[in-house]
Amino acid sequence: MDKFVVVDLETTGHAPSNGDKIIEVGIVVIQGRVITDQFQTMLDPGMSIPPFISQLTGIADEDVAGAPQFEDVAGEISAFFKDSYVVAHNANFDLRFLNSALELAGHAPIKRPVLDTVELARILLPTAPSYKLSVLSEHLSFEHDQPHRALSDTLVTAELLLSLLDGLAKLPYETVSHLLSLEKALKSDLRGLLENRLEELAFEGAEDDVLEVYRGLAIRKVPENEETASSVTQSFGEIADQLYREDGWLSAGMKEYEPRKSQVEMSEQIFDAFQSDKHALLEAETGTGKSLAYLLPAVYSAVKSNSRIVISTHLTQLQAQLMDKEIPLLQRLLPFTFKTALLKGKQHYLSLSRFESELQQTANDNYDIALTKAILLVWLTMTETGDIDEVNLPSSGKRFFLHMSADAEDTQDPFSPWFSRSFYQRAKKAAWQADVIVTNHALLCSDMQEEYQLLPSYQRVIIDEAHHFEATAAKHFGLALDYVSIHHMLSHANTVYEKATDELPNTQAEMLIWSSLWDQTKVEADDMFRYIHDFVLSQHKKKLGTNDIGRLQLRLDEVRETKQMLVIAEMSSRLLFGVRDCIHHLLQLVKTADKQGEKKISDSLRNAVEQLQGIIDNIERMFLVYDDEEVKWIEVDMYGARNAVYLYSEPLDIADLLLEHFFAEKKSVVLTSATLTMKQSFEFIQNQLGLDDQTITRRFDSPYSYQDQVQLLVPNDFPDVRGKDNYPFIYAVCEAILSLASITDGRMLVLFTSYDMLKKAYGLLKELTEDQDYTLIAQGITSGSRDRLKKNFQSNKKAILFGTSSFWEGVDIPGGDLSCLVIVRLPFQPPDHPIYEAKAAKLKAEGKNAFMELALPNAVIRFKQGFGRLIRSSSDRGIVFVCDDRMMKARYGSYFTASIPDVPTHYKRTGELLELAAEWL
Repeated sequence: MDKFVVVDLETTGHAPSNGDKIIEVGIVVIQGRVITDQFQTMLDPGMSIPPFISQLTGIADEDVAGAPQFEDVAGEISAFFKDSYVVAHNANFDLRFLNSALELAGHAPIKRPVLDTVELARILLPTAPSYKLSVLSEHLSFEHDQPHRALSDTLVTAELLLSLLDGLAKLPYETVSHLLSLEKALKSDLRGLLENRLEELAFEGAEDDVLEVYRGLAIRKVPENEETASSVTQSFGEIADQLYREDGWLSAGMKEYEPRKSQVEMSEQIFDAFQSDKHALLEAETGTGKSLAYLLPAVYSAVKSNSRIVISTHLTQLQAQLMDKEIPLLQRLLPFTFKTALLKGKQHYLSLSRFESELQQTANDNYDIALTKAILLVWLTMTETGDIDEVNLPSSGKRFFLHMSADAEDTQDPFSPWFSRSFYQRAKKAAWQADVIVTNHALLCSDMQEEYQLLPSYQRVIIDEAHHFEATAAKHFGLALDYVSIHHMLSHANTVYEKATDELPNTQAEMLIWSSLWDQTKVEADDMFRYIHDFVLSQHKKKLGTNDIGRLQLRLDEVRETKQMLVIAEMSSRLLFGVRDCIHHLLQLVKTADKQGEKKISDSLRNAVEQLQGIIDNIERMFLVYDDEEVKWIEVDMYGARNAVYLYSEPLDIADLLLEHFFAEKKSVVLTSATLTMKQSFEFIQNQLGLDDQTITRRFDSPYSYQDQVQLLVPNDFPDVRGKDNYPFIYAVCEAILSLASITDGRMLVLFTSYDMLKKAYGLLKELTEDQDYTLIAQGITSGSRDRLKKNFQSNKKAILFGTSSFWEGVDIPGGDLSCLVIVRLPFQPPDHPIYEAKAAKLKAEGKNAFMELALPNAVIRFKQGFGRLIRSSSDRGIVFVCDDRMMKARYGSYFTASIPDVPTHYKRTGELLELAAEWL
């Protein structure tokens, strides 16, 4: 069958069962891979079109006045689908609406094979940034004149389908064969297309320059990088001058390059720190161009001294930018060659051996797992790295991937058939051969702790986004454990035991003992975590703190002497007895496996033992060992399962640990960020990290003209932000947002310090904007990742984006998409957060002021990050509206204003500020 009928509908809402109607139909017919017919009509729904739909589609009541009703054209529409595939972008929506309307009009529903281009694009374009039609059309360079209009959307969907069919026609035999085994669990009826492709391949030659087939999997061949670093003959100053000057290499290699004095000075400063073997703290404000500023001294020093340099970032987003953009630019421009490698933790890389065994078990796959396997099969024909961050997996797919990452492998056995093709081993090998390694803070901190090296040895490192480094290190020197991970480790141990006993000689009695022991240990874990959950809930009346996703938090210091803690200690001991017995039985099997020469089984068992030993170490540390240098706390989901319990511990002071395990061992550590100082002073970050007075400290100002680009507005007539009843304050915030939105046409980011306040404001604003056409997008309420929400915001006219926690930084919305930033409250950490409470108590015991030494510096740095969301280029212009007037009234307010660039600041009544905003914009 070679006929495809592509359909798109515009409707008054989401559900025909709620009485929603079709207002426009677009149909495109494809035969012989060319468009042969098209059809479009408006339809009178017999009801008023909601304002939101009119804003989205541009279709108003007057556009459908006098148009036919659906029953008038139902026969004509139905006739298109004879002997064809039905194709739609999110086919379930369009087909449900179409069949409901056809049945109401007295026609038979359409029952033809269906192709959903969202699902097909997910599988065949696994690295696309998003699967919205507008984003895909941009990604594939299709013209899309009128998004959310039926015929325009249908024509783009038709183009997309043809492109996807071309992609399908390039897949190798093995990939198609595996896809065929997954097809029954997918939404699209792909069987006919896949079988046709297999028939074609039966007559094609098997030679392929790009792919290799190994153990039934088609994977991309990776060319060996034979290039070696060349010598450097010029001095650093000569190269920096040729790179950065107005008519230099960067001007020739980059569009719109502007020489920046601060960029050159920062480069020179880093080179000096490396040469003098000193540590440095460098604050580079937005617009400095810090990535290129530190890359040049890094690659130059690495090649010149023939010694490896590491660059560490907090976000994978910045790693991708360095590897895909800045480093290739320098490789093109510089007169010497250098090798770089990206190395992440094992959990980022696909394990081919785990994936191979998962593909052999498809009988019980649900939709999410089948879709994830299909995506990964196609991605393997494209990827050279095996790094899952390349793939746009659905959220359920990300959970499934954890079982197939290199971290879940039983072994990194050099004799494994997959070892020579292991993505993780390949990344490690590339790192050993590289001059510059790009990694993340988490792996850098793990490397400090591990006895075996995760990173190749190095003496000089640049840490970007350094304001996160202390918190990341604290997490790595602490512990994090939860019921789900313990349950997973126990289940893994049982699976490994059962597989081993299938292969090794073992008595029935021993297996029965194991089964009983394992069941009992699981019960002990269940009982303990349920008891902890109930205990924390029973403490709720004492006004426990909550984190930013609403979990209750209980610090163990507060309840150490209670009888419940004695019960938890007793239950812990019982659980650990069970886990130790499980380890004993596994080790007995290890001996048997070693005697039989079954190395793979032995390694698998040892891996399970290592995981169970981790449970023992962490539970002991949490409940059975007292250490006043650690803060320990429990988090529970109030409305989650009764065992939804999370255990955490962190050192109270990380400075000495960092000094001993990191700064004292490295020749030069350069830490940089846009937010390291408070009132131009580095004292707070120096104390946090344990850096001495010999550390170089320097600030590099932004080249942006903040005086001309920003207005800071603070109202003096808002209700008190700290009142017990925060409704009056939230109402005032929502009224101000609405008034500002009418001035800026939406294009607004609103930053909250608590998820609870975000939810309340969102609900209230939803009511206030009911008859208006603003699109409200809210973290934790609107589905999707942070990047997805940001893209939705940028693609919607008149949108308002609500964010908390992660939205205060790393969200880059340049240009006219963002004109207004609202900061609802100054971002002080909740005083009842366990880490803050414990650190504050320690400072108080030392006779220090916890507010000035801890709460205020953290809040100022966070505020600077939030403030930095608005101006991302020299042409950006906008308003920062801070609803919290403590910034102007409180004696500590000057710390906030003196820590951001000097901007025109207005402290007036809300009405006056709104007039000023309208006039200035």
